[in-house]
Amino acid sequence: MDTSALLALLFAETGAEQVANVLPDALMSTVNLSETLGFYVRKGASLEEIASRLAELPIVWLPFSSEQAAIAAGLLPLTKQYGLSLGDRACIALAIEKNMPIYTADRVWGELSLPIPVIKIR
Repeated sequence: MDTSALLALLFAETGAEQVANVLPDALMSTVNLSETLGFYVRKGASLEEIASRLAELPIVWLPFSSEQAAIAAGLLPLTKQYGLSLGDRACIALAIEKNMPIYTADRVWGELSLPIPVIKIR
């Protein structure tokens, strides 16, 4: 699951219900955990408060491995024109490694030719 999908859930935005339905099976990279925490900290939220809130969710947070780092780096030629961040590529790398679909609110991901399904939540 991409950070954008998690934020849609946390803010009850369009697509939140779809994210809630897959949350029990969600895997996310710790890179995306950092993105999510950073989003809230930039808004002035307490790091401890948001970390506690995220800990209540049934998401399995997986460390960013050297294998995922290599996959993410290999995605650069494919994703550069779309401006995808390291967090985006870390999410994609995890999904490729685990052969799982990605849930995202980022519409541009649908234009990528990836070996795993990209499910746009809105």
